[in-house]
Amino acid sequence: MAKKSMVERELKRQRLVQQYAAKRAKLKEIARNDDLPMEERFKARLKLAKLPRNSSATRLHNRCQLTGRPHAYYRKLKVSRIMLRELGSMGQIPGMVKSSW
Repeated sequence: MAKKSMVERELKRQRLVQQYAAKRAKLKEIARNDDLPMEERFKARLKLAKLPRNSSATRLHNRCQLTGRPHAYYRKLKVSRIMLRELGSMGQIPGMVKSSW
């Protein structure tokens, strides 16, 4: 089980990303637009830099929904490899059978 503080920190980042997504997208579009004057594009970059760092989507890290483990994460199932094995052994994942011989 991951530390509770790390899981909470990741949830806080997710909330910030959702909160600032529209504003961040608008500023990025202004900064990339070559038709606008250089000063306006530069101001958009400065405003973008003043936003919280954790509001950037690249700072998000996938974590297992059951344990909070950050490594060996399966995106399709949103669980770690360890929980995937346990759930598969218990027969809770449709179509998955743990092989043994």
